[in-house]
Amino acid sequence: MKNLGKILVVFLLFIGVNNANAQDHNNPWQVSFGINAIDVFPTNSDKPYSGDWFAEYFNVTDHYNILPSISTISVSRHVGDGFSVGVRGSLNRIDKLGDTEVDDLSHYAVDGTIKYNLVKESWFQPYIEVGGGYTWIDEIGAGTLNGGLGLNFWFTDNIGINVQSSYKHVFEDYGVEHFQHLLGLNIKFGGTDTDGDGIYDKDDACPEVAGLEQFNGCPDSDGDGIEDSKDACPNEAGSLDMNGCPDSDGDGIADNVDECPEVAGLAEFNGCPDSDGDGISDNKDECPNEAGPAENNGCPWPDTDGDGVPDKDDLCPEKVGTVANQGCPEVTEEVQAALNSYAKTILFDTGKSTIKAESEQVLKDIIAILQQYPNSRFMIEGHTDSTGSDAINEKISKERAGAVEAYLENAGIPSDRLESEGYGESKPIASNRTADGRRQNRRVEINLIKE
Repeated sequence: MKNLGKILVVFLLFIGVNNANAQDHNNPWQVSFGINAIDVFPTNSDKPYSGDWFAEYFNVTDHYNILPSISTISVSRHVGDGFSVGVRGSLNRIDKLGDTEVDDLSHYAVDGTIKYNLVKESWFQPYIEVGGGYTWIDEIGAGTLNGGLGLNFWFTDNIGINVQSSYKHVFEDYGVEHFQHLLGLNIKFGGTDTDGDGIYDKDDACPEVAGLEQFNGCPDSDGDGIEDSKDACPNEAGSLDMNGCPDSDGDGIADNVDECPEVAGLAEFNGCPDSDGDGISDNKDECPNEAGPAENNGCPWPDTDGDGVPDKDDLCPEKVGTVANQGCPEVTEEVQAALNSYAKTILFDTGKSTIKAESEQVLKDIIAILQQYPNSRFMIEGHTDSTGSDAINEKISKERAGAVEAYLENAGIPSDRLESEGYGESKPIASNRTADGRRQNRRVEINLIKE
């Protein structure tokens, strides 16, 4: 018996050392070892005594048989829903059979157990136990039916103490019915914690990545209180309303979707500002501080002459004009008067439409004026005095107006800007009764065509 005790001690130390690091409260295996006490007195039986079962239940001194060493070991496995099954071995030395002193009888027992925890997942666990086994007193053995109550007190998820009291009913007449009381140390082990985070794989939602208990074993890498699997920015601390991402510029747009994360901007521009308010975000605006159209990359169109008409639309980009005249200067009454003043001095050969050479300078002056108004159109009108027939006068007035038109076109004035017409003697500006009046009526006029 002494050797058996030593073997039990060595085995239990081995189990304790190899499982000291276990941490999961629901590790399936449990080893318990400690001392046991055999009490034969209050078993309400005629073998050898009868009476009240609990009359002297706590009379340790007179009735308990206790071996002062490790005398009990049990191994059990959790099978689910609070139930465990196991086996227990115990030894003792009997010197009290009730009130009778006996001569150092040996006691050995092997029992199978079924245990049910009345309280689960707690440091304080009362339980009930049933089972059966075989007990030897000296060399006489008998089968037993067992029932008991116990308490587990857990100091950690793996280490605790156990107190239990069981009644063992024997089937053979020669057997000794008795109570067996247990006091021992519990060690739980057998769970797997692959990632070493203290949460065993069976309860770990992320068994291969170290995590936190509050997230069922899953990590929160950036420590923002949002587990990585639900964190859009798992490596940058953020807020819950930003799905775990930061908002560095405080514009209400998370950095991971903010195209300008360091500068507060607008949601419509993916977090970028529009400093000049032209509807183009600064990061795409070549002139972020000057409003401009998208077709010019956010820059204003150049307006060389500063007349309010951009060069792209300005037919006279280097001359101040008006918006109504597409950026070109308006033909004023003074300009119109100057044109006709020059036009009236154009000379033709008598009775013909050929322009005399001495009119070349006058025509150059007219051309210079027309070039200043490139988007204006002009009507060249031919007029005669009343000498001759109407038909002849109309014919020569048209020919002379056409000759001036052809001259101007040859000098570079676009043809779509010019028209010509002859009115003969129908629009006199002076009396045809005098030589001076007839001279004034023989004329060419260049007038603005008003659209």
